[in-house]
Amino acid sequence: MQNTFWEDFNILTNADGSKLAYNKLEGGAPGIIFLHGLNSDRRGTKAEHLLDYCLKKKKQFISFDMFGHGSSSGQMKNATLSTWINNTLSIIDNVSKGPQFIIGSSMGGWVMVKVAEQRKKVICGMIGIAAAPDFTENLIWNKMTNIEKEQLVKKGFIAQDSDYDNSPYIISKKLIEDGKKNLILENIINLDIPCILIHGKKDRDVPWQTSLKLALSIQSKNIKNIIIEDGSHRLSTNSNLDVLTSSLGELYEAYQNNNGAIEMNL
Repeated sequence: MQNTFWEDFNILTNADGSKLAYNKLEGGAPGIIFLHGLNSDRRGTKAEHLLDYCLKKKKQFISFDMFGHGSSSGQMKNATLSTWINNTLSIIDNVSKGPQFIIGSSMGGWVMVKVAEQRKKVICGMIGIAAAPDFTENLIWNKMTNIEKEQLVKKGFIAQDSDYDNSPYIISKKLIEDGKKNLILENIINLDIPCILIHGKKDRDVPWQTSLKLALSIQSKNIKNIIIEDGSHRLSTNSNLDVLTSSLGELYEAYQNNNGAIEMNL
């Protein structure tokens, strides 16, 4: 079932002509929308796990490739955070149905918060997995040498080695400049929805303190940090995925408590 599910993907064409590859499982509400990380795609270990969860619980599930990733159109050098935010809004508005939980991995965790701010009537809970808000500023720009910054300004982009892929990350000037316009960690984030932020203490890519800082910024009465002592950035081991499953259970329980008429099937 799962292999067929991923192979038979759909295409959403946006007003600007860009195309997003997505998969959708029909099911009950709240549904789950998964947002992948930088240089990843809609079909990773965490997405597979979420699909399996939604199949068992008969919940709606959507996973898609953002612009410049996977089977969607575009090149990474032309992508920005605003592009990915708009991609997600397009998926919510045109593909999803009913209330949604949004789960953001790494870069997707930043997109997750920006989207939840703009679709408060739809997004009713969030889970960040090694969320990386403000990564273009704190983890890229601030760590560049002066020579790298000069090259970025002159060429418009630089290539940085990746620990997860043979292909380097393409970091564009456009990405850095747009990131500055979307920084959130120093702001008050007015989102009063359940939020769980999962982070590994051995994450070498995004410091685990990032999730603690994000939790302090979000003005929710129901927010929780989970720090996994031996967790790496990917958080894709069976025990890590069990934490994701239990976190989803907490979101559905919170939703049931606030909306007692729905059937949870948990």
